[in-house]
Amino acid sequence: MASVALPVQVIPANEYRRERWRNGAGWTRQIVAVPEDAEWLWRLSIAEVEQDSAFSRYPGVERVQVLLAGEGLRLRFDDGHRQLLAPPHGTARYCGERAVAGGPVEGLATVFNLMWRRDAVRAELWRRPLVGPMLFFADPGEQWALHLLGGQARFDRDAALPALAQGDTALLSAPRRRRFLLDGGGELLVIRLQELD
Repeated sequence: MASVALPVQVIPANEYRRERWRNGAGWTRQIVAVPEDAEWLWRLSIAEVEQDSAFSRYPGVERVQVLLAGEGLRLRFDDGHRQLLAPPHGTARYCGERAVAGGPVEGLATVFNLMWRRDAVRAELWRRPLVGPMLFFADPGEQWALHLLGGQARFDRDAALPALAQGDTALLSAPRRRRFLLDGGGELLVIRLQELD
């Protein structure tokens, strides 16, 4: 993954690429894919689920979904298992091979998606409050993605990055161990992605 790690940057929410689902049942806003082609190793996106629909399958991929907005998202798996992503930030993790369908509890459900190829990447996702300063250390071979769920945040001067507004995503990496200081108030999705040997 080191060879395709993205530069340190903040991606504003208004720059996410919006496209219709192949089945027409919703919209996706792609935040980032690494690399930027059909053979990505990992991908972040935001899905807008308008109606009950089958989800696309992704063989060899792990998925985590986090409810961002709406009254909830109901997931139905092919083995009969059902799961509700309830407000404020219900979360589900499952294999991309599984047949799953989902629909909003009412109206529109907006969902954050993290997907990664399990044979190439190890990924972890946490939801964390941001109350004052928070430190992140980027090591070679890993990338951090910070998605601001709510509030405002700014990096220290050494990072040379713009402030984060709600819905923005920061990508942090470095060829040598590097420290990043984020300060502010709100709530974050914190994602660490590490290459596998």
